[in-house]
Amino acid sequence: MAVRGGVIAALDVGTSKVTCFIARREADDSRRVIGVGTHVSRGMRAGTVVDMEETERAIRAAVESAERMAEETVREVYLNVSGTQPTSQLLSAEITLGGQPITGSDLRRVREQSLSRLDLPGREVVHAIPLGYAVDGNRGVRDPLGMFCAHLGVDLHAVTVPAGPLRNLAMCVERGHLAIADVAASPYASGLGVLVSDEKELGVTLIDMGAGITSLAVFVSGHPVYTDFVPLGGGHITHDVARGLSTPAEYAERLKTLYGSALPSPSDEREILRVPQVGESEHESTTEVPCSVLVGIIQPRIEETFEHVRARLEASGFDRLSGRRVVLTGGACQLQGVRELAARILDKQVRIGRPIKLGGLSDATSGPAFATCAGLLAYGQAGEVEARTWRLEEGEAPRGRLAKVGRWLHAHL
Repeated sequence: MAVRGGVIAALDVGTSKVTCFIARREADDSRRVIGVGTHVSRGMRAGTVVDMEETERAIRAAVESAERMAEETVREVYLNVSGTQPTSQLLSAEITLGGQPITGSDLRRVREQSLSRLDLPGREVVHAIPLGYAVDGNRGVRDPLGMFCAHLGVDLHAVTVPAGPLRNLAMCVERGHLAIADVAASPYASGLGVLVSDEKELGVTLIDMGAGITSLAVFVSGHPVYTDFVPLGGGHITHDVARGLSTPAEYAERLKTLYGSALPSPSDEREILRVPQVGESEHESTTEVPCSVLVGIIQPRIEETFEHVRARLEASGFDRLSGRRVVLTGGACQLQGVRELAARILDKQVRIGRPIKLGGLSDATSGPAFATCAGLLAYGQAGEVEARTWRLEEGEAPRGRLAKVGRWLHAHL
């Protein structure tokens, strides 16, 4: 079981790092992290596996580190999917009951009928989230169980991903002697980790700025109603700095982290940076450049990222529906000036999202870079996540449903 003796494990496999959280459920039903493990990720690119051996090695190292700290052995993990080109689709269906009371079987039947309308060969359903039911035409019913009606309808949000990349990632986890309890789309998991209830009810856009991609999820009336991604992230900024200043990637990352900003300041011209050159040792050859040059490289890339996000939201029609609230999370959002630039381009109120309702985290692991892992812990607790409250029993799943990835892998490989 994923929750064994109150212990649950989450695994965030990202482009730049792999993180494992092991948490224990407290008496008050809160979660307390008892083990944390991180390892550099070299086998991923833009959220997808490009080197299975390197990815497996990073997963093993992160999990083993968390196990040592927690003094627990992990058998199952809740896993994120990030760069696998998620497709978000709203579906509706209606069935006739003839005035009978609504049963659990009826709820499953109307949801299955809704999912049967998906015609996406080569893709797997990661989430199928009921947004609301209609009882004899009265919409917005959250729990119709036991009500009498002639017609039962459902509005459902389905998130699908390509089966191939998901299978590759799942195989890397299985080769590390871990079973997969379930999977969650990264922006959805991050939203569970950092958003407060009022934000999800009133409308908010969650933007998760990772190293390889920037993913987004719109929450309205407590539910995620839209997910998407932009193939740009913090790693692209590092690459731009490395090329623009002709410096190795490791120094480019350091310069970006220590001195970088998304917005210029009056002191940028006066602050001089010593930049090691490619092919030279740090002390042999350095170039002096004003900080304004570094900012001039970083700002256009971040502007491009948020402009793409704005375009995706406007094209989907969820820009106005999501209200005027944006929450930024993910490691790349920690760069100075990103919040202010996002507010300017998106024309919304912006805050930085950090893990909430989670004890036991140190200062080093309580920042935006660990939002997805924190959200996966929430995802794994029954009753806390909409996408799991409808979970079908084995054998009742609609065609293509990735209900249990572990069993699915054994059936396909």
